Amino acid sequence: MNAATKIEAILYLKGKPLSVSEIAEYAACDRATVEEGIIELIDDYAHRDSALEVVETPNGYSLQLRSDFHDLVQTMIPVELGVGALRTLAAIALNSPILQSDLINLRGSGAYQHVQELVELGFVRKRRDSDSRSYSLQTTSKFHQYFQIEQLPQSFSNGQEQKQLELELTTAESSSSSGTVEEY
Repeated sequence: MNAATKIEAILYLKGKPLSVSEIAEYAACDRATVEEGIIELIDDYAHRDSALEVVETPNGYSLQLRSDFHDLVQTMIPVELGVGALRTLAAIALNSPILQSDLINLRGSGAYQHVQELVELGFVRKRRDSDSRSYSLQTTSKFHQYFQIEQLPQSFSNGQEQKQLELELTTAESSSSSGTVEEY
């Protein structure tokens, strides 16, 4: 087994950037051999049609996914959302489009942080509303793809039904709540 192949295995197994010294220690060889092996690996990956690459980072050398595949990472790796953010997302989805001010009235001031997180994740689009000083919020195509939802039910035509649902949700939240703000 040549040095480059051994270095490739080390970088793969460690899964984080390693300095030349660290690689030399794991490979049981000198720094010059490691430097030659890294140059060979970088060259080899640059000339192959691969999803991976060997790059130098501020923390050392790393075997990582090419930046072309970062969109794929976003769709493949599950997003972790807290209960409060999920409830906020559900409120936006069921009332889309909804003014941020109405959402805050419905969900509380913690929803500001949820909206920011949901926008950053690409699940919600936030635009200045022309008729008010608030923002209009609506779900994006990424939301529909990620949660595999083609169409949501139409919002309630009868305000009384909606108030009954809100009352049921509030009652359910109160009975299952442990009293922490984060759940909202």
